[in-house]
Amino acid sequence: MAPVRTHPLARGALAQRTSDFLGRAWDKGWLPPPDLDPQALWTFAAKPFGAQAEAAEHGGRSPEDVADFRERFTRIIAAVEAEADLNPLGRTMAWGQLSRLVKNRLALGALWDAQSALLDTYLAPPIIVIGHMRSGTTRIHKLLAADPAFSHTRYCDAYHPVPSRLGLNRLASAFELAMLGLLNPWMQSIHPMAPTAVEEELAWISAALHHSIYESQWHIPSYSAWSEARDPAPIYRELKRILQTDATTRDLADKPRVMKVPAFAEDLDTILALFPDARLVLAEREHEAVLRSAVSLAANQMAVQSDACDLATIEARWRHKIALRDARIAAALEGWQGPVARASFDELNADWEGAIGRVYADLGLTLTPQALAAMRRTMAASEGGHHHAHREQLARFAKA
Repeated sequence: MAPVRTHPLARGALAQRTSDFLGRAWDKGWLPPPDLDPQALWTFAAKPFGAQAEAAEHGGRSPEDVADFRERFTRIIAAVEAEADLNPLGRTMAWGQLSRLVKNRLALGALWDAQSALLDTYLAPPIIVIGHMRSGTTRIHKLLAADPAFSHTRYCDAYHPVPSRLGLNRLASAFELAMLGLLNPWMQSIHPMAPTAVEEELAWISAALHHSIYESQWHIPSYSAWSEARDPAPIYRELKRILQTDATTRDLADKPRVMKVPAFAEDLDTILALFPDARLVLAEREHEAVLRSAVSLAANQMAVQSDACDLATIEARWRHKIALRDARIAAALEGWQGPVARASFDELNADWEGAIGRVYADLGLTLTPQALAAMRRTMAASEGGHHHAHREQLARFAKA
């Protein structure tokens, strides 16, 4: 059982002890602090590739995409160093995330260099759920993903995108989730995860250094602003390459992929250009409810890694995100002629079967008895899920 979360910025006991130990270890010279110098970090991550590192960096990618990642890598580290004010645990976690994403990027490039046909894979038209974080996108995503006619991304493939043998990605994911659960005992109540469960593609755009996952963990306003204003096309070309690889490896390319990342709302015009045959589902929820839940999530993530978190700053960031995403969704849909369905958070609460039935009808899809039965099993399984605890947390914070 997780301890009571008494404040949005509460931190788990193990995270505090770990951060304190790392700080002492660095001060006393027992351990060296992680080096976040971009070149040092890149050299460390590229070492296993030896003389093939440059070829791996370029494998399957255009010069523009390679240059975009390098610039993002330098800029995000500069923002972390100047603005994030990370504690020892946060600095260690940042080093781990950034070094792993370079390793994965090089490993994928090496794979595409050796098997270029992966990038010729035809993908069935996707179904893309669009909406603010905490607006019901996860529920819509999981219900649609339950339909056996569609495909979805699994957690183990999202966070370990390089194809692995013998289920090693599932084992690695289980270990990582267990460790994260120890450090952050409220993580599963806010966003339940499991190695083979349905997962959004956030990790895939983060692998190309989209700002969304990082600004939920670190205070990096300069990088967020720069990245929001930059053309995200290189990020989504990388996502498509990973999607093609995953679909081919798992033999799912002929099934429409149900995809969902709240950050898609910021880049919807780019996504629609990349997937012009997509079907869209728009998740809708009252903005203040979205804001409260989003602030709770971001505060939970940031409190683990920094001792200087400020709720007012976090709230201002997410008010900005809601306004930005609303504006960009509206602009992208102005000229869009493809299928669009809408599902409100309250409607899903009151009658999810009716809401999903209308989504299928608006998208021109058939809701089969097999799909409906699978969705009912999904809903039944969620009845005792960890996520209900987050409602209790939000209610507690409102009374404080």
